[in-house]
Amino acid sequence: MNTEALIFMLVSEGIIAATTIYFFVKVLRSKKQFNEKDNHSEAS
Repeated sequence: MNTEALIFMLVSEGIIAATTIYFFVKVLRSKKQFNEKDNHSEAS
């Protein structure tokens, strides 16, 4: 594998990993919002 391909692969994997971690953290830090219909349908 030549140097250019290795650099491209590492940069691509870094961008994908950073994006995945960003959205994963965003989901974990968000408050849970439940729909009113879901709560009523589970109770009945």
